[in-house]
Amino acid sequence: MKLRPLLVTCVVLALVSAALGRQAAPPSAAATARITKEVRHELLMLPYFSVFDNLSYKVDGYNVTLMGQVTRPTLKSDAENVVKKIEGVEHVDNQIELLPLSPNDDRIRRAVYRAIYGYPALQKYALGVQQPIRIIVKNGNVTLEGVVDNEGDKNIANIRANGVSGVFSVKNNLQVVKP
Repeated sequence: MKLRPLLVTCVVLALVSAALGRQAAPPSAAATARITKEVRHELLMLPYFSVFDNLSYKVDGYNVTLMGQVTRPTLKSDAENVVKKIEGVEHVDNQIELLPLSPNDDRIRRAVYRAIYGYPALQKYALGVQQPIRIIVKNGNVTLEGVVDNEGDKNIANIRANGVSGVFSVKNNLQVVKP
């Protein structure tokens, strides 16, 4: 009788040590690619994701880090919630910055949008559902994110944004797509 509790204790300790010693297998390249593709899709499908928001992410195994800037608090939480529901994602680190509420920043956003997307040479970028040039405004400072076809379009967008009244500075992070 006295051996039975000792035997049960030994078995439990053996199972616990085996479970703790077992390392989770690293994800395969196909699993990482699938998670990356699904995260991108889910973020682009968010209903209030606009040209004034910038969302990026990093997939590290089964962990996803969300980054960028958004104008709505609900967009930040919605992004985290949709990524959490993706099969295979174990942890989401939400580092998305919520831009401050400011009527002046809202005015600058609209003016920069008109200056860039209303310019004839850049109107081709306004045709899609998700415009490739993102306009991020924080306290009067503008950051341009996204992609353009050539260096000339990148420079025109920068000049047009700098010409808007009330803009303190423009940081041009636009990437040129290699043909």
